[in-house]
Amino acid sequence: MSQMDNSQEITMDASAITREEVYTDSRIGSIRKMIPVTLDGELDSSRPVQFFGSTQIMTPGGALPLSFEIETDTLEGAVAGFGDAAKIAVENTMEELKEMQRQQASSIVVPGRENNKIQMP
Repeated sequence: MSQMDNSQEITMDASAITREEVYTDSRIGSIRKMIPVTLDGELDSSRPVQFFGSTQIMTPGGALPLSFEIETDTLEGAVAGFGDAAKIAVENTMEELKEMQRQQASSIVVPGRENNKIQMP
């Protein structure tokens, strides 16, 4: 989420309104079906339906929530593609964590400095 000051207005994008349906197997995860609608709640067929999966994986630090898009046009396709999309999300998340660890490891602590870390290129 972006930083906001008190002078900014908070408004919804009327052209991006969706209705959400949630499906779950009550075991592995859930699938959110985002159905585009007009401001009067009617189906907006000019925009595609989108599917998003969510699950969590256990790590040494505890449960790590994952959210990911599932590229499909149907609920059946979303259910079938859930596992593959989740695997990709896990791989991407692990790569991001490794990169954060690399960045943290390349920091040098300098005694007496207010900002106690210097980033090395």
